[in-house]
This record gives sequence, structure tokens and C-alpha cells, in this order.
Amino acid sequence: MLVINDASTVPFPAERTVLTIGAYDGLHHGHQAVIAQVRALAEQRGARSAVVTFDRHPATVVRPESAPKLLTDHVQRLELLEATGVDAAVVLPFDADQAEESPQAFIERVLVKCLNAEVVVVGDDFHFGRNREGNVALLREIGEVYGFEVEPVVLMSRSDGVDEPVSSTAIRRALAGGNVSLASQMLGRSFEARGVVVQGDQRGRLLGFPTANVEVPNRVCLPADGVYAGVYERPDGSRHPCAINLGRRPTFYEHADSSLLEAHLIDFEGDLYGEAARVQFVGFLRSERKFDGIDALVEQLKQDIEHARSVATA
Repeated sequence: MLVINDASTVPFPAERTVLTIGAYDGLHHGHQAVIAQVRALAEQRGARSAVVTFDRHPATVVRPESAPKLLTDHVQRLELLEATGVDAAVVLPFDADQAEESPQAFIERVLVKCLNAEVVVVGDDFHFGRNREGNVALLREIGEVYGFEVEPVVLMSRSDGVDEPVSSTAIRRALAGGNVSLASQMLGRSFEARGVVVQGDQRGRLLGFPTANVEVPNRVCLPADGVYAGVYERPDGSRHPCAINLGRRPTFYEHADSSLLEAHLIDFEGDLYGEAARVQFVGFLRSERKFDGIDALVEQLKQDIEHARSVATA
């Protein structure tokens, strides 16, 4: 997959492109279906396929006070895009200037000059450009001038009976309720948090259950506090079932400022400090709670680890 970070670079000179546009946070099942539609149309027409996206979520610029937490960081999003088989990702820098660009200027600069669009695949509620002034009607109108078509997206419905399409918002809502199974169902893979293993207070080691303290960037969405079964993936690709504690550890800290992600790798011994971790959430085990003493906590941790082992290796 070609990654273009500047719309002045033309990825496929003398070739037409079928493309879609969006933040594509999470690259969930619905996104994957849209990109599959783009690729199928491109193949039918002998054209290239592309996704136009941004280097950050546009909401962080236009409404930072209510911008959503990210389901995937930029690197993971590009990895997932590449896995779809799309020919190119055009990653536009999104800043105050980009937010003020008129819809017509955006179309001419990106869709026409950069990608020589033949078909643009978007949903009926698609808006773009300064103050979201651009819409599907305008896109079609300008498309007639420049010779590209606008194809409607077929939105994917949720499979759990809820009458709404699969969306990044619905996935965040599931995570906020600790329902990582539902989130993973909509994503098409286990929800994954990435970060670096940092030095902790080593309390887990003293209790006999050493943990990797994974420092996840604040901009990334995490599930609700609780205990989960998961899989920890190391940089060498090795995967280890783990018990994940996400929370403020109320047995030891009365008023912690923020939640901490700790992963106990089952049947593993070794030094993980400083390495990049990928922690995949497989299933919710229990809510976080305060224990009366160390013995009660240790007994519960034993149960959590066995429960996590059975869920993560099922």
C-alpha cells in the first residue's frame, strides 16, 4: 500500500481512482465493507483503489473539548488499512487551515488533482469541508463537472439485534460498558491497546503475580475499569494469555488519579521493561473492587488468572 502524506503527490499518474473518505478510526467491520466495495468497483473499472483519511481525528481540531478517544492510533490504523488490500492511503494533515478549506477547494485539490477520481464512495450523511458545508449533493454536482461519480455506501447493520449500523461510536459505547466481546464483534478482531511497559510500584511482584504496567497514551480509548482475560503480544510476535487489571487499585489507593493497565502474563518469566506491548482484550471477568486484606486479594487473583487462562485460550 502506498502511503501519501501530501496531496501534491500524485500516486497513480494517468490512472483513475475509486476512493472513499473518512476518519476510519478503528477500521471496524463497517469500514472494511466500504473498502471492499471500493476495491470491487476499482477492479470492475480497471482503476486504482484509495482511502483518503487524516493524520488525526478532525474533531481534535474543530471541537477539541468533545473529541472522541481513539480506537486505533495512527500506526495501527495504517496497518489495518494495508491489510484491506487497498492500493493507497492518502493521509492529509488536519490542522486549522485544513478545517477552513472550502468543499470545492478540497475536491479539486484532493479528489481531482491528486487522485483523478472516477468514483467516490460515501454515505448519505457524508459532510466535509469548512463548517461541514459540503455534502453528497454538492459532491455529485461538482463530480458532473470533473467527471467522477458518487456511489452510496451500504452501511453494515449490527449483528446483535440493535437497530443501528456498526460505528466507531457504538464500539466506544460498548467499551465504556466493559463489553469487550461486543466491541470485538463490531471491530472484527479483539480490541487492542498499545503502549510501552514502564516501571511500576512492583506490588504485583511482591504478591507473587508480576505485571507489565503498560502506559497507554491518554488519547486512546480504553474499556471500563475491571478485570479482563486477554492476550499480550510482544515485539517478537510471541503471544501470551494474560489477566488484565484496568483500574485504580482501590485495595491500595483510596483516591488514584487515573486508571492503570496491568497485564499478568500467565506462565511467563522475563523482563518486559521498555518494550512495546500490544494488549488484546478477549473477555470481561469482573468489576474492580476493594478487598478487606492481602489474603483475600491474593485468593481472588488466583481465581482471576485461572479464569483468564480458560477464556483467553478458548
